[in-house]
Amino acid sequence: MDLAEYRRAARAWLQENVPADEPPEGDAITRAKHFMAKLYDAGYSGITWPKQWGGQGLTQAEERAFAAEARDFTLPTYVFSIGLGMTGPTVMDRGTDAQRERFLRPLLRGEEIWCQLFSEPGAGSDVASLQTRAVRDGDQWVVNGQKVWTSVAHHADWGLLLARTDVDVPKHKGLTMFVVDMHHPGVTVRPLKDMSGRANFNEIFFDNVTIPDEHRVGEVNDGWSVAVTTLLHERLSISAGVGMGGQKDNPASFEALRKAVDTSDPLVRDQLVELHIRSRALALFNQRLAQETEAGLFPGARGSAAKLLLAELTLFQADVATQLVGPESVLAGHPLAQAISLAPGMALGGGTNEIMRNIVGDRVLGLPPEPRVDKTVPFKDLKVGTQA
Repeated sequence: MDLAEYRRAARAWLQENVPADEPPEGDAITRAKHFMAKLYDAGYSGITWPKQWGGQGLTQAEERAFAAEARDFTLPTYVFSIGLGMTGPTVMDRGTDAQRERFLRPLLRGEEIWCQLFSEPGAGSDVASLQTRAVRDGDQWVVNGQKVWTSVAHHADWGLLLARTDVDVPKHKGLTMFVVDMHHPGVTVRPLKDMSGRANFNEIFFDNVTIPDEHRVGEVNDGWSVAVTTLLHERLSISAGVGMGGQKDNPASFEALRKAVDTSDPLVRDQLVELHIRSRALALFNQRLAQETEAGLFPGARGSAAKLLLAELTLFQADVATQLVGPESVLAGHPLAQAISLAPGMALGGGTNEIMRNIVGDRVLGLPPEPRVDKTVPFKDLKVGTQA
């Protein structure tokens, strides 16, 4: 079918199948899984993923068309966002055929939830200085350590875990990637509350957790290159889908603010126009990256530029909302309060703005990199994180 017909069919399906009300307490995950199964069976999950691994085998054009229609609805799919946008694409790009066969279709159908296990208390922006250890024991690995700021881990069935497997080489060269069973004995998940009172991310402890070698993703000690693949997908997925005429549930969006403030004031209109321009510019940039990806040109470090632009847009959006609505916008119970309180987190999650600027300057613009003194030093000789 042509794109217009595809969009009409997608909208009709969404109108009929998207839940209209909030689920009772405790039923959100069950309902989300049920919805993902229906989404998959209708052909709207994994739209661009290969048919061989459970996807629909369509193009970015169909994916953008569905996304454009979906922005007018509240899809209960947040809990699957890590799997769909980050870990799943990594397994598809870097995993074995056996791993793709085992993990991708259940992910797309919402049967299994995924998380990403990179950051640690002593290794946030400098992920490569992580200290969680994986020691080989025959055909399996034994993991001990801690991760933090892990979204949806309290619901996850599987996690993509980056661990240190060699301390005698420089920090980037001694890492290996694994798929870990989040229900395995020795895995302890503790939710952490943010300033809004929500607990969407967690700290995780690994105490002699065993992982079969068949769940290793990539080669031993080549985990950093696998992690780079994940981070590129992460930054693209975080930034994608913004500004194409939706953000239905965001009270700080252009559409919501336009209805909430007095647009007869020319100064107010100027701020709304600036917000609209920034949103559209990011949307078009993401569309270009998606088209290049479909053509076989992976965006690489330019995905960091998209993530940086989204973080700056989110902060600008919150600032405009606060100015236009006034002090009451930050009071508890106001529709804008949570959006405003969460805005600074976008400049931290998925890599800080400072890290994104370094990546863009170094790998996109070709500027001289910052001096590094640890590139050739064995990890065991570094004083980093909690080793300092």
